[in-house]
Amino acid sequence: MTYTDIAQAGRAALDAARRKEFETGIAGVARTPYGCGSSAVNGDQDRREATLGRVAVIRYEVSPGVLIVTVLRVIPAP
Repeated sequence: MTYTDIAQAGRAALDAARRKEFETGIAGVARTPYGCGSSAVNGDQDRREATLGRVAVIRYEVSPGVLIVTVLRVIPAP
């Protein structure tokens, strides 16, 4: 799992309780990047969006040839 600078900043902005829930959710995405209730963005199966509980919405990209998931953006929930 890798993060862009923007995604890392969004992740760092979460308080401790939300960060713990985020880490649990992101672990699920790492195990099954095409699952976890995620959906394709603009029809691109490797560009995904998922909601992690009540914590955040993430947008990420899957690189299946090298098994890397790059989180592009973390949007904290209100």
